[in-house]
Order: sequence, then structure tokens, then C-alpha cells
Amino acid sequence: MSAGGGTGHGDGDPGLPQGLLLGIDHVGIAVADLDAAVEQYRAALGAPPVHRERVGSQGVEEVLFRVGDSYLQLLGALGPETPVGRFLDKRGEGVHHVGYRVASVAAALERLRAQGVPLIDEAPRPGSRGTTIAFVHPKGFRGVLVELVQEPPRAPAPEDPGARPTA
Repeated sequence: MSAGGGTGHGDGDPGLPQGLLLGIDHVGIAVADLDAAVEQYRAALGAPPVHRERVGSQGVEEVLFRVGDSYLQLLGALGPETPVGRFLDKRGEGVHHVGYRVASVAAALERLRAQGVPLIDEAPRPGSRGTTIAFVHPKGFRGVLVELVQEPPRAPAPEDPGARPTA
């Protein structure tokens, strides 16, 4: 808490963050055997996975476990020449990247580019779960591969047929 009683994140609304990042979307963990890892995590966490998706454009199959407002993302390589396949060959299983939520991937890339942060993706691209993503080179974040994640727009809530107009 800041001295003013807020969270210390911003100047206006004390509950809103002021910086680039809105939160941690996920922690990506590269695994050699995705199905075995899913069962190990399911048993250890006592919870089932909430999402599974093959993302051919990234050369991975992912499985997500919900952790609060974030996810634990298990990544299996679709082949040895994919980014995760090369990571597994060079480093073995383990933390591959951290995904941060941002309001706009395009705006985040512009801000990072203006600061001279090396980018892997020069422009936003489609990610899993309907998200928009971009990767930032580990050299820009002290050896950590960073993924910027923009949530898809939410569908409007269906109107309540029993509700009366307020105007």
C-alpha cells in the first residue's frame, strides 16, 4: 500500500496499474512429453487442465492450468526444429517464457521499440485462445523470453429480456 492508501500503481485510480503490464497471463514451461507432464501437473495441482490447443504457427501444443487469474502453460514441441523443440534440445525441460497481459500488443511493441528493446516479433500476431501476441527478445529482459498477450475482445453480455429501459 502506498502512503495515500491506494495500491501505489497509478496516480489517478489507485486500483489501476499505470505501466505497460496489466498482469501475468501465464508462465510457459517446455516439456518433452506433454501428456505425461499434463498427468503429473494434474495430480500435483489437484485440478484438471482448462484448455488444450495445437498452435501450428508456433510449432507447439499447449495445455493450460488455471492459477488464480493466470495460467501455467505446458508446451510440447511439434518437432525438433520448432522454437520449443530447439529449446528442449539445448536446455532441457523448464521455464521457457513469461507471458504478460497488455492492453494493446501493438502499443506495447511501439513503446519497447522506442526504448531500444530488441524484439523477436516486429508486429502483433495471433496466439492461442483468440489472443494477440508478440515475443520480446531475452536480451531486452535480462535473459527472460517475454511474451506480450492481449486478450480477445469479450462478447457483450446478452440482454436481459425482463429488464426495463432506464431512459
